[in-house]
Amino acid sequence: MTTEALTLSTKRTRLGGRFRQAVRDVAVLTGRNFVHLAREPLRLSDVTIQPILFTLLFVYVFGAGVVVSGGSYTDFAIAGLLAMNLTTSAIGTAVGLSTDLRTGVIDRFRTLPIWKPSVLVGRSLTDLLSAALCAAIVLATGLVVGWRPDASLGSILAGVGIFLLFSYAVSWGCACLGLVSQDAESAQGLGLIILFPLAFVSNALVPTEHMPALLRTIADWNPVSAVTTAARQLFGNPNPSATIHAWPMQHPVVASLLWSLAMLAVFAPLASALYRRRTTD
Repeated sequence: MTTEALTLSTKRTRLGGRFRQAVRDVAVLTGRNFVHLAREPLRLSDVTIQPILFTLLFVYVFGAGVVVSGGSYTDFAIAGLLAMNLTTSAIGTAVGLSTDLRTGVIDRFRTLPIWKPSVLVGRSLTDLLSAALCAAIVLATGLVVGWRPDASLGSILAGVGIFLLFSYAVSWGCACLGLVSQDAESAQGLGLIILFPLAFVSNALVPTEHMPALLRTIADWNPVSAVTTAARQLFGNPNPSATIHAWPMQHPVVASLLWSLAMLAVFAPLASALYRRRTTD
C-alpha cells in the first residue's frame, strides 16, 4: 500500500470513528432526556393531555359555529389541531435547554469528551419523538370524534411527515429562544408570545376568507397555514384555502417544505453559535 493510500485509509478510519462517537453521544443524551420525562411524566402534558383537550374543545365548541364548505368542521379541523399542538408544544425545547443551562448540567457535559453539538441534537430528537406522540394522539382523538381521511395510507403518512418536519424546524427556533433566555420562565413567556400568534393567525381553525384583508394576507403566508393546507390536501379533507390565489395556498406541499428547510437552515446554525457563546468561558 502506498503512503498516500495509507494516509487516506487512516483519515477514513478516524472520520468513521468520530461519526460513530457522535452518534453514540447523541443517543446517550437523547436517552437522558427520556429518563427525565419518565421521572416527571407531567412534562409531557403538552403533547398528551393538551392535544385531547384542544381537539374536544375546538371540535365541539367551534364546530357548532363554523360552517365549512365541502365537508364537516371535524374533518376540516384535525389538520389545524395538529399544526396548533405541534407548534405550541415546541416551547418545551426552549424551556428544557434554558433549565439545563440554569442548573449547570451543561457545564458538567462540557467536562466530558463528547461531541459538543450532541446536546442540541439530542434535545431536538427528543422533541421530534414527542411531536410524533402528539400527532398520534391528535389523530387518534380525531378518529374517535368522527374525523375520517379520504386518501391513501401513503398520502396520510406524507401529511404527518410534513407536520413532523415543520415541528422539528420550529424546535430549533425554540432552541435559540432557550439559549438567549436567562431562565425557564423567560423562555416559556417569550415562546408563547411568538408561537401563539403564529398558530392562531392562520387557517388552522377557521377559513381565512372572512378575515380582514391585512390579517388574511398574513394568515395566507403564515407557514402554519401552509403545512395545514398541505395536510388537508394530502388527507383528502375539506380545504377552503385551495381557492385562495396566494402562492403558498396554491402550492402548499412545496411551500411547507421550503418553510421548514429555510427555518432549519437559519435556526440550526444560529442555535449552534448561541450555544458556543453561552458555554464559552
